[in-house]
Amino acid sequence: MVSRSLSFGPKFRAALNDVLGGSAASFLTITFGLSYSLLIFTGPLTPYLSYGLAATFISSAVLAAVLALGSSLPFAVGAPETSTAAMSGILASSLVERMAAADPTAPLLAPVIITLALVSFVTGVVLCGFGLTRMGRAIRYVPYPVVGGFLGATGCLILLGAIRVITGHRLQFTTLDQFANLLTLFELAAACAMATVLYLTWHRSRRPFGLPVIIFGGAIVAQAAFWLFGVSPAGWTFQSPQTVNFMLPWSATEISRYPWYTLLDLSGAFVAVIFVTAISTLFNTTGIEVALHREADLERELNVTGLANILSGAFGGYTGSISMSRTILNFNSGGTGRLSGFTAAAISLLMLSAAPAVLGYMPKFVLGGLLIYLGADLLHKWIVLSRRRLSLTEYLSLLAIIVIIMQWGFIAGILIGVVIGCATFALSASRINSIKFSFDGSEYRSSLDRSRDDQAVLATHGGKIQGLNLQSYLFFGSANRLYQHVKALLVRHPECRFLVFDFKLVTGIDSSAAYSFAQIKRTAHDRNIKLVLVHLPPAAAKALRSSGFISDDVSIVPELDHALESCENELIAQHQGLEHEEASLRGWFTQILGTERDAAALMHRCERIEVDAGETIVRAGDAADSMHFILDGRVGIMIPANEDRTTRVRSLGRYTTIGEMGLVSHAPRSATIQAEVASILYVLSADQFQAIKADDPSLSQKLLTYFVSVMAERLTFANRTIAVLRR
Repeated sequence: MVSRSLSFGPKFRAALNDVLGGSAASFLTITFGLSYSLLIFTGPLTPYLSYGLAATFISSAVLAAVLALGSSLPFAVGAPETSTAAMSGILASSLVERMAAADPTAPLLAPVIITLALVSFVTGVVLCGFGLTRMGRAIRYVPYPVVGGFLGATGCLILLGAIRVITGHRLQFTTLDQFANLLTLFELAAACAMATVLYLTWHRSRRPFGLPVIIFGGAIVAQAAFWLFGVSPAGWTFQSPQTVNFMLPWSATEISRYPWYTLLDLSGAFVAVIFVTAISTLFNTTGIEVALHREADLERELNVTGLANILSGAFGGYTGSISMSRTILNFNSGGTGRLSGFTAAAISLLMLSAAPAVLGYMPKFVLGGLLIYLGADLLHKWIVLSRRRLSLTEYLSLLAIIVIIMQWGFIAGILIGVVIGCATFALSASRINSIKFSFDGSEYRSSLDRSRDDQAVLATHGGKIQGLNLQSYLFFGSANRLYQHVKALLVRHPECRFLVFDFKLVTGIDSSAAYSFAQIKRTAHDRNIKLVLVHLPPAAAKALRSSGFISDDVSIVPELDHALESCENELIAQHQGLEHEEASLRGWFTQILGTERDAAALMHRCERIEVDAGETIVRAGDAADSMHFILDGRVGIMIPANEDRTTRVRSLGRYTTIGEMGLVSHAPRSATIQAEVASILYVLSADQFQAIKADDPSLSQKLLTYFVSVMAERLTFANRTIAVLRR
């Protein structure tokens, strides 16, 4: 017996704590539930408030019971939330307006109940779909300004709904005269005072029983003031329904008379309800995780919330989700098990009989003040406090979304908001540097050990290898910045001959980025630069190949080390050949001028060029502004012949010169000079020749002597040829 009583004791205490915690949370459900009923069933729907009370507390009971049964947080309490109730109110109001425009005598109750139940059912199906397919996490990728703008607009609509609950009139420019009477102004002032009291007390302390005490205490004080000052409560209090009337929406007769023509116009409000319920589920679950240090299963919460909304719709209720305020209040009051949620559900069902009596003594400004507080709290959170967390661009987009929603509806707000969010993200992402670091071949080399001579070549000419280590996702903004960076890089390093791109840290690339790479390729081709791609992902390779960037002249190497080794090998081979070529040129010039000093000075004044076979070097009639030293290859001197043909009159091979006569006489070119084979020439321009004459007269004199000797040899050859022809 002792062991049984000991084992029974902790279980009993845990159950008692669950009941007390669920009861504490129910005070919030009752307080909010009365406000939500008035928010939805207002204006033309006021006569059907008894049905609204039933729908509200049936929704509360179903949501609390289903979440208690299946939530990953056993102490979770579900109910309609401020934002979901506001969206349901907007949906009901939109339906009534369209029906009244089509047929003012049409019955309103059944279509409204069916619409609320239908949107709850559809919302539940969508949430279950998100949970089962794990697509629910996609909600986390909705741009923050879109969510903020959406909830900020919800706060505005709750404020407008509160004014309608208090006064019975919709706040519009055309109805401003209806707010001119003294009683209406007193009611609004009293409601604002109630909202101020809530802000100064419950908003700052958040004590578990603070809100119910303030609301019901405000009702008692108001009733005492009415009695003390002899003021009739009529006009100040709600007209209490005699009983709560329950209506199942799925009557065949009512469904057949449902105004289906309104569904297309209501699609925006339908989407808004689904969106707000999904966002509420996500935000509230995340908030509970942070506040109570408990981890929740998001997919499971979406599935359970979806099932709860399906059942709520089946019983004529409307949408809701897990409640952060009620769940935290339940946990802080000692509730840790699933009995808490069942207790909240049972109390919600009891309110089906108690709600009319409670509402009959409740002044309008008390519950209206609660709605004003809730709407103002949302506006403060998403318009004032969000400014600290958002950049100026994001904050302005949030305000724009609020204006768009208020002017054109939620669908326009969501779509335009997503576009604004994507554009803002693209602008911000384009500012992220897509280059993690850059390097050149003189400071960053392959792991291959090389000889001292090879190392000397790389140390001197390694700048001809330029590398860029890329990162992040490359799209039109970041890729265009990369293109501009490459252009500036090539201006700073005109000697570049190898451009290496390392894609190891690149997460993706889009088609517009591929276009920027095509621009890079054209720039590199114009400068005779070889492109090398390293660690290229298959998806990026496909995008770059489709844009024409990847071709036979672009190298793709799996690893950076191997890519650098290949570039270094080519660079060393080229410069070893150049060193041999320079030695040959130096020897020739030394033979011409007599000293290595003069040879080096002339080499410094010349510019190296390579020409392909058939390429024209100079044309007849051009200004004679240079002479050419032929180091390797063969060129032909061509003069015009009959029928637009040319005839070769002389061919010059290696270690010969052309154009020296024109350089001295400045006469126009008398013949066209064309490469017969691929050739290497060193060009001495007229400007450089004048500089030699001014700076180094000795070298100038030796060059003139060489020119005279060359012309003398050619004149001797010409005389011999003429003599042979005269035989």
